[in-house]
Amino acid sequence: MQQTAHSKSAVVGPGCTGERQQLVFGPLHRQQLTKMANVVLEFRSSAGDSDPQSRPVLIIGQQANLQQVSWSQIKGNLQPVVSKEIWQAALNTLNPNPTDSCPLYLNHATVAALPSRVSRHNSPSSAHFLSRLVRSCLPGGNNRCIIMVCERSDVFASSCAIARAFPIFSRRSMSSRRVEKKHVTVEFVIVGQENSSLDVAELECLSNAADGVRLAARIVDTPCNEMSTDHFLDEIKAVGTELGITPVIICGEELKQRGFGGIYGVGKAAEHPPALAVLSHTPEGATQTIAWVGKGIVYDTGGLSIKGKTTMPGMKRDCGGAAAILGAFRATIKQGFKDNLHAVFCLAENAVGPIATRPDDIHTLYSGKTVEINNTDAEGRLVLADGVFYASKDLSADIILDMATLTGAQGISTGKYHAAVMTNNEQWEVACVRAGRSSGDLAHPLVFCPELHFSEFTSAIADMKNSVADRENAQSSCAGLFIGSHLGFDWPGIWVHVDIASPVHAGERATGFGVAFLMALFGQASEDCMLKQVSPLGAANLCEDQMERDSKRRRLV
Repeated sequence: MQQTAHSKSAVVGPGCTGERQQLVFGPLHRQQLTKMANVVLEFRSSAGDSDPQSRPVLIIGQQANLQQVSWSQIKGNLQPVVSKEIWQAALNTLNPNPTDSCPLYLNHATVAALPSRVSRHNSPSSAHFLSRLVRSCLPGGNNRCIIMVCERSDVFASSCAIARAFPIFSRRSMSSRRVEKKHVTVEFVIVGQENSSLDVAELECLSNAADGVRLAARIVDTPCNEMSTDHFLDEIKAVGTELGITPVIICGEELKQRGFGGIYGVGKAAEHPPALAVLSHTPEGATQTIAWVGKGIVYDTGGLSIKGKTTMPGMKRDCGGAAAILGAFRATIKQGFKDNLHAVFCLAENAVGPIATRPDDIHTLYSGKTVEINNTDAEGRLVLADGVFYASKDLSADIILDMATLTGAQGISTGKYHAAVMTNNEQWEVACVRAGRSSGDLAHPLVFCPELHFSEFTSAIADMKNSVADRENAQSSCAGLFIGSHLGFDWPGIWVHVDIASPVHAGERATGFGVAFLMALFGQASEDCMLKQVSPLGAANLCEDQMERDSKRRRLV
């Protein structure tokens, strides 16, 4: 991942041979999962009655929504220690600015209020505030309950926000010795016009989405000594085994032989070889082909353009795009998907070594275009350029979305909470913003203007350089344009670029950002009713004349 001055920050190797294609879930694997996943999240239509002294409870929602809840709906989770009068007095005490909380009984029962209003660039679910309140207000214990009070339209985003509050990965010695699992039961109390209880299918969707968020966060949190390219391939194979899909894997020297100069050039100096892996879902009756392409740099030293001691820590997170796509693919396919969907993972470790790519080297990428390397720390765009062209040429994708922790400048452009989105289609730009609001994974557009910005990559001896000449000229936009240029700016399909460099983490923890966004954005092609409801690409959201003008581009919607 290339950083700004203003920002924060020759042999096929092990893991590429045939005998490792099958992941075995033996006792050791189960033991590791038990140590790491010490919190089990369970979504239920009713959490059941329980004294807060035996099962601590957090009730959370917007104050107006909390006021709509009748005492009969929640008394079973509060009595006998909390009376109706105490409950009502607590509601009247809440004064969210932007949030607030009030203990109902010692540290066993708490009510918390989300912001009463949000701006147009925030999610109506207040997803980020929800995650914070769950982390700070949920009482301790091995068996706890969260009662989420919201409108039906906010259920999906709220469930993903709650999942973010329970990261899986830990190597603290005490947690590794803890064998018993903690249970957190989540019940949704629906208010508003559509206030019926969640059915089994809806609860299954929430559970799969939450698992996807936590899977992505676990991969991003895991350091490179435990999440090398080989380990990441194991994660991909495990998901493939669960879904009945055999991944296609191109690894090590085979990448070089087949022309993947971007992925190979970035990862060739590392102990564990680079790889391109593909999981493909191809149902009968599919009318279009979608490809999600993820940047999976398992560690980014910067290469020979090496990072400093303050900017290198945290670069285990540079695989956040690939992790999000793996989590989203797993959840999306489990919920049923009507069209062809390919998840393409561009995996490499940007390491320093005797055969590392040097500034001034020229690589030929899979597109056939030549790139003069002027910054080895601008590596993500190189692997993604190979990935998106593979999706177009080999997978015949109509819609290609790449997701990456691409630039430190993204945090300057759109901040810590909003992904930066660039696309060759205005309709999809609007849809991405809407998907961000409905999923809680917020997004905001970047400038798309190749005729003004792509000249930043001009090279005297190759088709382009890999880093900009002027670092003060729309860095994040230019980085996205580099990727798009290998498809061609006149490519007739839909191309979407999503930079999640800052939202991929909050402090020192991964967020699983991108999973909910992808599930919502492509929900219209899902067989799941809840995902259809949160999708911004439904026919009701589009003008008929727009749909008729471009029949190919309306097939998803």
